[in-house]
Amino acid sequence: MTHDSPAADPPHAAEAQPPQSLWRELRDAVRGTDADYTKIPLRRAVFLLAVPMVLELVLESTFAVVDIFFVSKLGPSAVATVGLTESYLFLLYAVAMGLAMAVTAVVARRIGEGKPEEAAATAVQAILIALLVSVPPALAGIFYAQDLLRLMGADAWSIEHGYRYTQWMLGANVVIVLLFVINAIFRGAGDAAISMRVLWLSNGLNIVLCPLLIFGPGPFPAWGIEGAAIATCIGRGCGVLYQLWVLFRGGKHIRVTAAQLVWQGAMLWNIVRTSLGGVGQMIVAMTAWIFLMRILATIGSEAVAGATIAIRVMMFTMMPAWGMSNAAATLVGQNLGAGHADRAEAAVWHIGWYNMGYLVLVSVLFFAFPQQLVGIFSADPEVVKVGAEWLRILSYSFFIYGWWMVTVQAFNGAGDTITPTKINVVFFWLIQIPLSYWLAIQLGWKELGVFWGVFVSETSVGAFTLWLFTRGKWKQAKV
Repeated sequence: MTHDSPAADPPHAAEAQPPQSLWRELRDAVRGTDADYTKIPLRRAVFLLAVPMVLELVLESTFAVVDIFFVSKLGPSAVATVGLTESYLFLLYAVAMGLAMAVTAVVARRIGEGKPEEAAATAVQAILIALLVSVPPALAGIFYAQDLLRLMGADAWSIEHGYRYTQWMLGANVVIVLLFVINAIFRGAGDAAISMRVLWLSNGLNIVLCPLLIFGPGPFPAWGIEGAAIATCIGRGCGVLYQLWVLFRGGKHIRVTAAQLVWQGAMLWNIVRTSLGGVGQMIVAMTAWIFLMRILATIGSEAVAGATIAIRVMMFTMMPAWGMSNAAATLVGQNLGAGHADRAEAAVWHIGWYNMGYLVLVSVLFFAFPQQLVGIFSADPEVVKVGAEWLRILSYSFFIYGWWMVTVQAFNGAGDTITPTKINVVFFWLIQIPLSYWLAIQLGWKELGVFWGVFVSETSVGAFTLWLFTRGKWKQAKV
């Protein structure tokens, strides 16, 4: 279903919403509304949710490229340290994002069912889980940062000087996990504008503090690569404080009260059970990335640095598409809760076409100007060469990637996190890693082997996931 139909937009709902100007719609999207996303016209629902989610992730990706821009001034080894540390952070992101998927699905389903108190109680249990899961990575980062970098094949500079970056980023990981989980609560409830403001605050502070703490102008200390990590922790920590303040003060769709600050074992287990698939699918994807970085590390620091910059550029351009995909998760969850399965499916088709159109434009940019894009962040010819190679290869697959992003979020929003996990195991572990290793090491293609291995696996997974979505079994998921 790719158009607004009676099943997608009940006639009485459409009549109850008079047409509004684009400016007013944009203002409502940024400010947040108390609109019922299961009843208002579907195009308006997509707009009100997607705009703040896109703006939220645009600033998140802006920080990612700003951060690597300043770190790159310290040399390829500093950039490689960031890339290798992010390999471990990706495991943390896997847990945080998997948990966030479950939280969005459960909160959205409760809101769609008209049970805001249960949604708020779910939020409390999710925060408790987030606090617990952040402890092991913090201990590993604080006490074993150098060993972790050595395990990933880091060079002498990274192990001797860059380890403090790793120490900070892993040691203070609780702010990363909470930022993911609490924003997932707001998104599931339909308060996407709040999530947007949180990341504006967090990443705005990061962008301001990053150069100050790296280079130390005036009264600021010049902490080098460690300063980049400290700036990130301060920015994200302030974002978490703002999240908690808003959550207890109350958004337009969800509010936590003091009476709900209790351990509820059954509800907590429901979140954990639902999140297992999400955590699994993210761990599969993230560990695949760790293996790829390990392969690149055997080729050299320039290969790691070039790939790290390319990934940052890709993140910057893809965040708007992920924002639209997150809107699909909320709309699927809430509409399934309200019993509107056809409307949930229609939302996915709407957003999928928008995503594909946007990423085709990005593909043209990557194909035409790869050296110029990577050259913004590094003057090292080898680093630019490696990064440009990956951007150009990526440009061939983005037309299908947008559909993969939306359909995966549709499964997750429905609460079916197991299906994407199984898909990831096949396409990332059984295809991407062996293929990349064979091409890069056995055939001697070096970094090109890794990049073409990623192209083959991710193009295939996109086509397969879209086909699986059309079968419709996700509509029967229970959370």
